[in-house]
Amino acid sequence: MAETSTGERHEFQAEVNRILDIVVNSLYSKREVFLRELISNASDACDKLRYEAQLDGNLMGDDPDLKITITPDAKTKTLTVADNGIGMNHDELVANLGTIAGSGTAQFAEQLAEAEKDLAKKEKADMSLIGQFGVGFYAVFMAADEVTVISRRAGSDEAWAWTSDGRTGFEIAEAGADTPRGTTITLKLKKDAKEFSETLRVETVVKTYSEHVGMPVWIATDGQSNQVNEAAALWARPKSEISADQYTEFYRHTGHAFDEPWLTLHNKAEGTISYTSLLFIPSMAPFDLFDPARRHGVKLFVRRVFITDECEGLVPAWLRFLKGVVDSEDLPLNVSREVLQNNPVVAKISKALIKRVLNELKKKAKKDTEGYATFWETFGQVLKEGIYEDEGRRQELLKLARFKSTGGDGWVSLDDYIARMKEGQDSIYMLTGDKTEAMRQSPMLEAFKAKDIEVLLLDEPVDEFWTMSTDAYEEKPFVSVSRGDIDLSGIAGGDDKDETKDEEPAGDVAPLVAMIKLALESSVKDVRESKRLTDSACCLVVDEGDMNMRLQKMLRASGQLGAEGERILEINAKHPLIRSLAERAKGDGGSREIEDMAYLLFDQALILEGELPKDPALFARRMSDAMAKAVS
Repeated sequence: MAETSTGERHEFQAEVNRILDIVVNSLYSKREVFLRELISNASDACDKLRYEAQLDGNLMGDDPDLKITITPDAKTKTLTVADNGIGMNHDELVANLGTIAGSGTAQFAEQLAEAEKDLAKKEKADMSLIGQFGVGFYAVFMAADEVTVISRRAGSDEAWAWTSDGRTGFEIAEAGADTPRGTTITLKLKKDAKEFSETLRVETVVKTYSEHVGMPVWIATDGQSNQVNEAAALWARPKSEISADQYTEFYRHTGHAFDEPWLTLHNKAEGTISYTSLLFIPSMAPFDLFDPARRHGVKLFVRRVFITDECEGLVPAWLRFLKGVVDSEDLPLNVSREVLQNNPVVAKISKALIKRVLNELKKKAKKDTEGYATFWETFGQVLKEGIYEDEGRRQELLKLARFKSTGGDGWVSLDDYIARMKEGQDSIYMLTGDKTEAMRQSPMLEAFKAKDIEVLLLDEPVDEFWTMSTDAYEEKPFVSVSRGDIDLSGIAGGDDKDETKDEEPAGDVAPLVAMIKLALESSVKDVRESKRLTDSACCLVVDEGDMNMRLQKMLRASGQLGAEGERILEINAKHPLIRSLAERAKGDGGSREIEDMAYLLFDQALILEGELPKDPALFARRMSDAMAKAVS
């Protein structure tokens, strides 16, 4: 080990301490995965150097043969994993090994706490979360009392040493000038982890987890070194020679994941363009699925040489859950990341990949409805982004989409919805909101329930955007039940035969409408008699062409919209309360009472939409006054 000088002391980020506690105390039955993580990181470091060396030939120096060397030492109870890859400088050591970046960190801590509530599921949940949040390096502390990482970045003369016991933080100091390029990680093993200082045990772990790694893995012991893996690109081998377990381990290696792949797609294309793709759809969502950067997990290789994992033109953002590799035969090795974004070869590969993924999803949706429903619950929100962003594939994605509806508790496709449409119905009705169960109770659905007309319930933020850009599916227009003046008279069903049963006429509510409109002129766009209400006294809707109420609410919360939106108050002329108020509106002296009741109706409608009254104290006073009059 290279000599180090006394250096600076750092505390771990708070979330790291929490993760380390989980790792050390919960994952002992799977502790050998730490070695897989170290080998995967070393392989990535070698891949990155091989790419950067295409642009700067001096980076390889006199050490061009990239490899990973593992040295178990039973005498000293240590295990060393070394690579001669890209290496890290001071800042990279601090950033990569001392913090956990990403918008999902707080969510991770919450899920860890939630997992601990169910002790029977604790180990499984913790294992999943560790993999989900990409913190595999910290698994070293399952087996080590102390870890030292010594690294020199390619092209730099400075070397640095990072040391930690996994509890109190870490120290970083300059390392000796004789430090070779790359990274060397040395573990002082725990007493009950000494098995990892034995050559046979280490070799077994490497063959189990890392046989597919593209870099040669050597085990050095007693002055001799032996390569223990094939170091061949798995994706270049025929599918008939690859087992399901090998695919799974490759997925975990390339995606730094712990779960099983939900779908594996291995394909070799030859023709005008030649490439091989090995893609996976995970069974669980990664923590950064909704990170603003929206990066995918597909690595681009050229003739087995790693180029980049940040090629935006390769996979659209709405398929960012994909993991795996694409290896092209037609791109130059020295292509830059900037040129890749507009490269016609990349564009053709991307088009073919998207087509293949969507076709496979169609097959799964048809043959395995239950499995596809699980996939949709995990990644449906992301695919919906494609409905909004990719006009050319909009109809294809709509066919894959699944929705909750008033027709039952399960998922429904648009084809199923259309097949169940009522006689005379020519539109697909939908309602957007925050929670499905709350939407099921919405007064806007009353007329639809009366006629047994199914309505799609859309409760995800992305629904507000794709519904604005999507007019129809299979020539059936989408219609929001919260928009416009709904008229269902042409649709058969429900209580059509009972419309003339013993029911009092609605009466003239025009004077009442005028008084309510005058009272609420600063709060609503309009007041009108409703055709959609059967049981409730009132509800809020928006005009055709106006912004959806939920989107208004989202924009108000972010400060992009004023306190009042363009909303319409609809009143039910057949409701006893409205009939009573209509009679009082015809008389004299009731204007103040009508004004108070107008605000109570408006505030009630706001509450039904999940909002608070503008003035809760005034709402409470008016409600108390109304109740007092009712009982007096």
